[in-house]
Amino acid sequence: MSRIYRLFSSACLAAALLIAAGNIGCAGRLRVYDEYHSDYHVWGHNEDLAYRQYWSEQHQPYRDYGKLNKDEQRDYWNWRHAHPDSDKH
Repeated sequence: MSRIYRLFSSACLAAALLIAAGNIGCAGRLRVYDEYHSDYHVWGHNEDLAYRQYWSEQHQPYRDYGKLNKDEQRDYWNWRHAHPDSDKH
């Protein structure tokens, strides 16, 4: 009986690790809706880099996107649409 218990425990642990590892890949992919341009943006590494560049060009300290008011979010998306990723066609 202890052999079956160890096998079952190992299988549960392996399944938990696989599920956790699978979720890590999704953690950096949040979709944000740009209501001013009626489109979605995947907030991943590239969007984070663009957002930081935006604040650098504004000569202001970095602020979390979620803490911006609607007008500030609109300003960012207007800037973002004027500065698309160079690797996109």
